Amino acid sequence: MKRHLVWTAVFLAALPLTAQVRRTEVVKATTPAEDSRGLSPDVPDSVALSTKIERVVLIRFRNQSDLLAGIEKHVQELRIRNAVILSGIGSALSAQYHVVSNRSFPSRNLIIENPALSADIANLSGYVLNGKIHAHITFADPDKAFGGHLEAGTRVFTFAVVTLGVLPDDIDVSRFDDKNWR
Repeated sequence: MKRHLVWTAVFLAALPLTAQVRRTEVVKATTPAEDSRGLSPDVPDSVALSTKIERVVLIRFRNQSDLLAGIEKHVQELRIRNAVILSGIGSALSAQYHVVSNRSFPSRNLIIENPALSADIANLSGYVLNGKIHAHITFADPDKAFGGHLEAGTRVFTFAVVTLGVLPDDIDVSRFDDKNWR
């Protein structure tokens, strides 16, 4: 019985040493005037842009690589201004992503950091808009699928592959992820 109590005490003492999932909410305010502004009649409900994919770029990541930092590196090195993230797969040993956590302006993001994640990367999609990455990631573990906006700190486990469809430099996508264009 005494040995059992000792092992229980050791186990309980070690619990704080395990990696914890951290959640931090961040307000993404612009200005009070922008955040309180309603819908403009000058902004259409949707906008379509027709273009062609100029080339396809495959990026492979090894174990321990930071997924977002690697995409940013290759976008810069290959001088990619605009692209569609066609797909991404692999596995992760840590995750950092954010999700929108409210329904009114100013918007709020809940940043999730999980340094001990073990999951598949079931999908990666998004865009490169004027050289800026806007990627969404879906993870899957044995119990659920989850994800959000990819953040720095998501590290690759076995490997990951991301496929970019590079678009022409001269297309105007400057408003496509502008939350104030409403």
